[in-house]
Amino acid sequence: MSTAAPAPRVIAVVGPTAAGKSDLGVHLARQLDGEVVNADSMQLYRGMDIGTAKLTTEERRGVPHHLLDIWDVTEAANVAEYQRLARIEIDRLLAEGRTPVLVGGSGLYVRGAIDALDFPGTDPEVRARLEEELKLRGSGALHARLAAADPPAGRAILPSNGRRIVRALEVFEITGKPFTANLPGHDAVYETVQIGVDVERPELDERIALRVDRMWEAGLVDEVRELEARGLREGRTASRALGYQQVLAALAGDCTEDQARAETVRATKRFARRQDSWFRRDPRVHWLSGAADDREELPHLALTLVERAVTA
Repeated sequence: MSTAAPAPRVIAVVGPTAAGKSDLGVHLARQLDGEVVNADSMQLYRGMDIGTAKLTTEERRGVPHHLLDIWDVTEAANVAEYQRLARIEIDRLLAEGRTPVLVGGSGLYVRGAIDALDFPGTDPEVRARLEEELKLRGSGALHARLAAADPPAGRAILPSNGRRIVRALEVFEITGKPFTANLPGHDAVYETVQIGVDVERPELDERIALRVDRMWEAGLVDEVRELEARGLREGRTASRALGYQQVLAALAGDCTEDQARAETVRATKRFARRQDSWFRRDPRVHWLSGAADDREELPHLALTLVERAVTA
């Protein structure tokens, strides 16, 4: 006689931007007596609401959401600190008998929350030297060095992403090991059911374009202007967020607002492809269709998947 498997302790809803993760996370939390734990790195920032598609209070439908609006836009993102905070929330919810529903498309943050990952510390002197080199030589030169030292990291990090290149080189210098060596196999800290929301690329591209249009109509430019007064332009991480980076360029006179809008669409489409590739590499993710034709069925299928994992 077989015994039932233990109930999943954590539900994770993952996938590319604009796939419909946030709404599905709310539905699952309502059905499973749970609460949402944010795993979108840019929704951690206070005031970055429109451009990150942060759910409004009404859209959260009474479900508590955690790890939203915890950092000022001047603070650099810190995945190790996020890991610490996420596990505090997850452990608290589990102790209360509630279901943590982790929702977000920031792959490293999701893994940091649920997997056995140790993130190397920082060395201020090494970081300062690399950042100075970035200013003098540009991101392309540093990316070439990274690609030689750690080819997988060189393929994963865009040559234009100076911040991540500097971090990868810093880790290499501090640990003597490639940045990617600090991402071991899929060793989970919590029993987790991961649900990937899958939308075919043509439809996802249409959703992204529509979402950017709605962000502009909702006042993204004014939001960025207000955050600029609070130090957004000086924030190493927040200033590079999709939409915010492009609007900052327009406000500085480097491009027109229409050009910023078009570039936001292009950049978001590229980003969605990288998100999808990241999560596809994890064999534990169960993919469900989030296409328009399947949208009404998605919540039921997701709940069935979770219940099957419990009783199988």
